[in-house]
Amino acid sequence: MAMACLNVCKGDQEYVEEKNQKIKEVCTLDGTTDWYGRPAVRGRTGTWVAATLILVNQGLATLAFFGVGVNLVLMLTRVLGQDNAEAANNVSKWTGTVYLFSLLGAFLSDSYWGRYKTCAIFQLIFVIGLSLLSLSTYIFLLKPKGCGDKNSPCGDHSAFVIGLFYISIYLIALGNGGYQPNIATFGADQFDDQGDPKEGQSKIAFFSYFYLALNLGSLFSNTILGYFEDKGMWTLGFWASTGSAATALVLFLCGTPRYRHFKPQGNPLSRFCRVMVAATRKWKVEMTPSGEDLYVEDGKECSPNDRNIVHTHGFKFLDRAAVITSKEMNDMDNKGAHNPWRLCTVTQVEEVKCILRLLPIWLCTILYSVVFTQMASLFVEQGAAMKTTVSGFHIPPASMSSFDILSVAAFIFIYRRFLDPLFGRLRKKGLTELQRMGIGLVIAIMAMVSAGVVELFRLKYAVKECNNCESPSSLSIFWQVPQYVLVGASEVFMYVGQLEFFNGQAPDGLKSFGSALCMTSISLGNYVSSLLVTIVMKVSTRDEMPGWIPGNLNKGHLDRFYFLLAALTTADLLVYILCAKWYKYIKFEGKGGNNNGVHDIGQPDPGV
Repeated sequence: MAMACLNVCKGDQEYVEEKNQKIKEVCTLDGTTDWYGRPAVRGRTGTWVAATLILVNQGLATLAFFGVGVNLVLMLTRVLGQDNAEAANNVSKWTGTVYLFSLLGAFLSDSYWGRYKTCAIFQLIFVIGLSLLSLSTYIFLLKPKGCGDKNSPCGDHSAFVIGLFYISIYLIALGNGGYQPNIATFGADQFDDQGDPKEGQSKIAFFSYFYLALNLGSLFSNTILGYFEDKGMWTLGFWASTGSAATALVLFLCGTPRYRHFKPQGNPLSRFCRVMVAATRKWKVEMTPSGEDLYVEDGKECSPNDRNIVHTHGFKFLDRAAVITSKEMNDMDNKGAHNPWRLCTVTQVEEVKCILRLLPIWLCTILYSVVFTQMASLFVEQGAAMKTTVSGFHIPPASMSSFDILSVAAFIFIYRRFLDPLFGRLRKKGLTELQRMGIGLVIAIMAMVSAGVVELFRLKYAVKECNNCESPSSLSIFWQVPQYVLVGASEVFMYVGQLEFFNGQAPDGLKSFGSALCMTSISLGNYVSSLLVTIVMKVSTRDEMPGWIPGNLNKGHLDRFYFLLAALTTADLLVYILCAKWYKYIKFEGKGGNNNGVHDIGQPDPGV
């Protein structure tokens, strides 16, 4: 009888242990939590259910953003009375500021708020900015009534009205900029690439679909909203953008119970500074060539990462921060702790090395963004100086960017369905992110050459002495299609590759910062574009010559500016190839801190 009871108890114990084991198995292994801070259960959180909400949110928010951005250059010229060069510069500065704010959003997300809270707050600011722009346009800017189209520019505005306009568009810049890098990373957080290979594949696919959602969201803005705004119906376009942004925010909040979360890891700047200070303090300390004497304890005081980063031999000076001197050894023996400003772990040192290795690659992507930003400024102005009517139907110049969007959608499909499997058969792991980014630069050069050739033909067919005529050139606007298609194809290789590369290569506590690097390259690209336009206009303007980009493009040489960009991008490509060959991919150890299960994040062959 006692033996039977013992067997029953043993069976019950095994059942409980088996049940507990199953419960453990359904939790994610990447450290994500649910809304209540508990370990995220795989079946009830994340995956494509949450990611789809985020993709729809991204599409609607992008629709709202480009409802303002795509025709902003025309708004500045027709409603605020600015000339082409000034308007192009202001658009570049505004777009640059949008992406510069991504650094602020990434910092708050990684350090204090977490990605969910950061996305919600900045989306609310975005909605407020759009509402203010819609109200100020309706009440103040469109005076006299009916102005704002191609043939009826608006009158002068007071400093208060202009100030209100700029406050509203820069609130939009703050809201959208702070939200963008975090929503991409937050979407990737919904997939556990450590615990489930299928989710790992879904995480890679997510970045392509994210960029596709971004472009499909802007398709409506570039066509329907672009058409209405080009006709002077600015208030309608801006209110449609406001409604779209508000809907995006509501949908985002609806997914709250389903999302997976990573806890913020504290201020990364302090960790960065600790390494620099500790290495500087010990600049005379002798080190062994193998690096075996470095501090490899988990040391959460120094680094919040769940995974340790494998030591590398570059930037040897920084390794001094992890050298254990006799003073640190005595502190650990006597106090059981050490001064984090004198001694840091190998993982924290490697965090700093990771950022330093990313910077040259990041700098090489800035000039590509100069090419990309031409779609929102000079491509639109070039299109406005061409024949924009087909069978009596007017085509808004800004709507030509629809071909860029369709190109992105087509090339994402072509790459994922055909090119990626093809390269996978030719090479074990297919194209690396760095190789794809290099291909993007090559296609961008082709786009600028195409734009320059189109401008040469536009000038050939230009109408002489045309100041305010309907079509400054008889060349059809559809000749711009190749340059838009080429830019779209380059985006698939460059920007999708960038999102994957910077997100994957950033240390665990700096994932949003990794996505922000992609956004800030676009930001600086806009500022460099603005600076380049200013320099070119100063150098090319003479007494008898109005410069390469005058108000009347028929009197300028926009083609030379495009060819200049092609030459600069070619030089940038050569530098990029050298940086890509020098780059070393990050390697992580297993959670246990041993070298078993060391794996690369990315591909082992970084050549272009």
